[in-house]
Parts: sequence; C-alpha cells; structure tokens
Amino acid sequence: MMDLTVGQKATRSITLTANHVEQFAEMSGDRNPLHFDEEFAAKTRFGKLVVQGGLTTGLLHALVAMDMPGPGTVFLSQNWKFTAPVFIGDTITAEAVVESVHESKPVSQLKFDVRRQDGEIVLKGEAWCYTFSGD
Repeated sequence: MMDLTVGQKATRSITLTANHVEQFAEMSGDRNPLHFDEEFAAKTRFGKLVVQGGLTTGLLHALVAMDMPGPGTVFLSQNWKFTAPVFIGDTITAEAVVESVHESKPVSQLKFDVRRQDGEIVLKGEAWCYTFSGD
C-alpha cells in the first residue's frame, strides 16, 4: 500500500462508448432496454441511451486497484448513490479522497465523486479498502 495521508487525492477518467456498453452486457447479461433500445430510452426521463451503472462504478474499481491506494487493494465495503445518468459518449472522471487511514492495518476509507465532462456529479459515495502487500 502506498503511504496514504488524509486528504490525499487521485483521479481517473474514461470516455464511455457503445462498445463498452456491449462488452459489459456480454459479461454481465445486463441488456436493459435503457442501454440498447433508443425508442424505449427516448420515452424515459433520461431521453436517450444510458450506460450501465457498472461501467461507472468500474472506474472506481480501477482507481482503487491501480492508482490509490494501488495494486493489491480490494473493497471491503461500498456505499454510493447514482445522482445523474451517464450517456454513451460521456467522459467521466472519478476522484477519490482519503478520509482515514487505520494506524496498524492496511485499511483506508475513501470518499468518491464521479463527474461528467459538464461537471455534474453522477455518483457520490465512500468505501473502505484493504491493501494486500504481496509479502
């Protein structure tokens, strides 16, 4: 685990495509018409196709596992809320902020915001993480 300090931040971004939506559906089985049927999606409050929530949260998995705390890190718990839709073609950026670090265990608490390119927050939440050292 990297040496974490309260207030430390990390970010990661991705532009989500129709190919991402298709690949996620192949892996997960999530073929909700909100993601694939333009006529159906047009009649909803979203007005157009949205990406699966798992693609948005997947960005958090990558941030935690690769950036901060980094390789060897897994989630112990997650608590987040989707606050706005993410559409095909949107670029989203996740920011993690260290809220606390356990004194004697490789455990940390992170807060998250995920924003679309227009600045709107699409997900807010927090998680507890454990980082294996590989020793």
